[in-house]
Amino acid sequence: MPKLQGFEFWSRTLGGARHVVAPMVDQSELAWRLLSRRHGAQLCYTPMLHAQVFVRDANYRKENLYCEVCPEDRPLIVQFCANDPEVFVQAALLAQDYCDAIDLNLGCPQMIAKRGVQARGQPWLRARRFSSESEGLLVGPRLLGSHGVRCPGAPPAGHYGAFLQEEWDLLQRMILLAHEKLSVPVTCKIRVFPEIDKTVKYAQMLEKAGCQLLTVHGRTKEQKGPLSGTASWEHIKAVRKAVAIPVFANGNIQCLRDVERCIQDTGVQGVMSAEGNLHNPALFEGRSPAVWELAEEYLDIVRQHPCPLSYVRAHLFKLWHHTLQVHQELREELAKVKTLEGVAAVNQDLKLRCQEDISRQKEGEKPSGGLPFFHWICQPYFRPGPREGSKENGGARSKRALEEEEGGTDVLSKNKQKKQLRNPHKTFDPSLKPKYAKCDQCGNPKGNRCVFNLCRGCCKKRAFREAADCPGHGLLFKTKLEKSLAWKGAQSRLQEPQPAGSGEPGGFPEVVGSALA
Repeated sequence: MPKLQGFEFWSRTLGGARHVVAPMVDQSELAWRLLSRRHGAQLCYTPMLHAQVFVRDANYRKENLYCEVCPEDRPLIVQFCANDPEVFVQAALLAQDYCDAIDLNLGCPQMIAKRGVQARGQPWLRARRFSSESEGLLVGPRLLGSHGVRCPGAPPAGHYGAFLQEEWDLLQRMILLAHEKLSVPVTCKIRVFPEIDKTVKYAQMLEKAGCQLLTVHGRTKEQKGPLSGTASWEHIKAVRKAVAIPVFANGNIQCLRDVERCIQDTGVQGVMSAEGNLHNPALFEGRSPAVWELAEEYLDIVRQHPCPLSYVRAHLFKLWHHTLQVHQELREELAKVKTLEGVAAVNQDLKLRCQEDISRQKEGEKPSGGLPFFHWICQPYFRPGPREGSKENGGARSKRALEEEEGGTDVLSKNKQKKQLRNPHKTFDPSLKPKYAKCDQCGNPKGNRCVFNLCRGCCKKRAFREAADCPGHGLLFKTKLEKSLAWKGAQSRLQEPQPAGSGEPGGFPEVVGSALA
């Protein structure tokens, strides 16, 4: 059967999907996708997967895709981040039988996508970081291993996602090769440039290379975290008019009215939601259920399709966000539980407390804190701007501002207090921290006895390149080379023919012969 393309692919394979759940690292796992599909989502993406790790690591493939095969979880698009055409296609070939299309992530704006990270185990280990809407939505992706060391076979440092958007030749080669080799269509998810004209040319280049569906996040790569701001639907509208393939819009989607207004204003074929979906999985139904109802339903699905408890916690922290501002002790309970049944017990406790709040509600009473609904109702969360800092409850100042006012080092975070309990002599006074001389090349602490005044990593590269020794770092390239050359010289001399007799080594066979006689 020939591969469907463009609008035919969107209408027949994807069923004309208009309501789309975004790829979210550690958050768009199978259980959450099934919950979202029950409540109006028509198309889902897997979490962003690293193409190089997917090719190298069979366990990574098994845990992130092969074990999550489910007939109800279609149509499904698998998203990869990659920066090498061959590796991207190899990963896509391994995944194409388990999905309906392969998506190339060109929208992740996080610094991990620019410079990478040292990690042990899988490359996405330990850092709670959140980008706006969807690309690289690191709600609980763990970017650093528990020991902060790089694993063998870990991916190369960064250089993917939105940080490829200036490398048009590379992107053309990646999309073109995937379009030629795969049996399923290739799609792309991008962020916009500040200029509408450049964004349009970018989209047209991807379409010409073979992209069959384009998701446009109406923010630049600089718009992330507290600087997210508002997504530009004008950019999305311009792209939609300029290309002849289906376009999905991403950004500013918090409720069903936003979905309908976005489709009407931009003319796109579908709308993708990430943060809106995390706070209300029934967003595409136009409903706002009680938070405990969707939590109960999600936990039931997790029992059938297990996932790490950290994913479950992260989902409930988002789903219960507004309720946890009122019943703050439940936040700590959720953080401490170790089992799924423990999470269910916390949900039951939250339900009882919310029902008590409902029973005490007075007629005509309005939600507090400027919320559109009472805290026990699923509703959007609007990220505070950079000037608002961490003000959540009507004017409360940030923890850092309070610490500075009270003397800074006298008020320690819970994490620092735990460290101090383990080591009573530990100090967090910046003035008492040891000062390290910096490496001349990378800025990391240099070795005190390094002959090149470099850190170990830079020293190793230079010593290898120059065949030099650095006793301070225990690097003996020159010494080993000299020993190797001396050994080779000795071997060649032993193999040279020498005259027999005279008691020299060359006469040894004669002596042995006479002895045997």
